[in-house]
Amino acid sequence: MPIGAGKYDDVCTHVRESTKAAGAIVIVIDGELGHGFSCQADIMTTLALPDILESMAASIRRDHSTLKTTAN
Repeated sequence: MPIGAGKYDDVCTHVRESTKAAGAIVIVIDGELGHGFSCQADIMTTLALPDILESMAASIRRDHSTLKTTAN
């Protein structure tokens, strides 16, 4: 559960504030501090994260052939 500050909380704060968003999620892959994420959102949004991320994953999987083609 993403409770408390994450490795990249300062980056997440910057994203949230600069976009004037109610919440933000930052996922970092192989960053300076390694893999990690930070989430700043209300409890209802935080609890909805698994569904949101599953929806994103499904979208990426649907586009997989297009992504694979453009990467070559």
